[in-house]
Amino acid sequence: MITQTATPSKHENKQLLTVKDMSLTAMFAVLMAVCSWISIPTAVPFTLQTFAVFCAVSMLGGKRGFFAILVYMLLGAVGIPVFSGFKSGLGVLLGTTGGYLVGFLIIPLLCLLTEKLISVNVIVQIISMIVGLALCYAFGTAWFIKVYTDTKGDMTVANALKLCVLPFVFFDIVKLGAAVSISAAVKSRVRI
Repeated sequence: MITQTATPSKHENKQLLTVKDMSLTAMFAVLMAVCSWISIPTAVPFTLQTFAVFCAVSMLGGKRGFFAILVYMLLGAVGIPVFSGFKSGLGVLLGTTGGYLVGFLIIPLLCLLTEKLISVNVIVQIISMIVGLALCYAFGTAWFIKVYTDTKGDMTVANALKLCVLPFVFFDIVKLGAAVSISAAVKSRVRI
């Protein structure tokens, strides 16, 4: 009796994430948690969280970077204290600053889109991360105004920008530059 074994096609063998991808995703989710704990408390805390987000995206790319940020947010949503000030829960994600956390997902999605449409190039990646950060600011600020107005009183766009965006722009650009530099050094020595 002759049995024919089916050979899997390229499409059947494709996995969403490999074990290596899942390990790197978990590692960068932990890095985001540790970096969010390093903070200076203000209305919107100064943290190293955006540095970790930029590291995840520049080292892992858009797809794996997206999953790392998503895992980080899910850990916080289920009650693990991974957010700034060792906070956790859906209340943080749905609170006034939750839009900035959710907005982090825009950065890897935009990088993934540019990887697919343009190229995997450090200059393109930097530009897409800057544009993603600007969109994150816009989304987070709109969220902040909505939640703040619903819970505490009126908030103008100008006041929200003064409180939540302007103090952070310079430092976030510095963190982006540091993350890209460190990522390039790591990727030149380790295959990620």
